[in-house]
Amino acid sequence: MDHNEQHDSEHVPTKRKEMSRRQFLTYTLGGAGAFMAGGVILPMVRFAVDPILQKKEASGFIKVIEESKITSEPMRVEFQIHQVDGWYESDPKLAAWISKGDDGQVFALSPICKHLGCVVSWGGESPDEYHCPCHGAKYTKDGKTLKVAPKSLDEYQVQLDNGWVYLGPIVANTRVK
Repeated sequence: MDHNEQHDSEHVPTKRKEMSRRQFLTYTLGGAGAFMAGGVILPMVRFAVDPILQKKEASGFIKVIEESKITSEPMRVEFQIHQVDGWYESDPKLAAWISKGDDGQVFALSPICKHLGCVVSWGGESPDEYHCPCHGAKYTKDGKTLKVAPKSLDEYQVQLDNGWVYLGPIVANTRVK
């Protein structure tokens, strides 16, 4: 074997796997489509998940009335809070029945009836009782249920500071046993 023949047999080029045009287009279009789908889907996922990841603010107390104006007779006081519910921010108006108990302590009751959620009023049909106009539920001055409703009226947390009454979140009634 001469030198040229020996050299040719040693250096046989290896056959490369070549990509067909169809495979190239499939990979290119698939990658571009995935990139565009990610561009559309990621903002939607962020929009849905972002409120969950936000730190929750502690429910604050709202200044509602001067302490000197409160008597033993329940007084309806309306106030406004700033509320963030997921993506929706609002400033709803709320109400409370505020008075002093027999012990001299200021307390505030929610005006929402525990029977069907109607708004209760003080006095009216029965003096010294809260009355629900929807189905006749009745409550004592402390919010204890007398008739129809399954539970006592809820109570706002109350703080007194520099002669002002501040109302916080609603809790179960602590005045009745």
